[in-house]
Amino acid sequence: MLTIIFALALIWVAGKFLVFGIKAAWGIAKIFWTVILLPVAILVLFVMGFVYLAIPLLIIGAIVAIVRGRSMG
Repeated sequence: MLTIIFALALIWVAGKFLVFGIKAAWGIAKIFWTVILLPVAILVLFVMGFVYLAIPLLIIGAIVAIVRGRSMG
């Protein structure tokens, strides 16, 4: 009986850690994308001559930043 209780508690704790790990990884990925990858990608597009693609991406990013900034406050 004690073994069954231990096994159920172990599965419950492992499930909680799995959910926490997925949430943490998703948060880190969002931060990495918005802080590092997106500005670098826009800069590379601009330097390579894809200005007509970089400018709309920059405008869309600015609009999203303004809208999300106002909705959080």
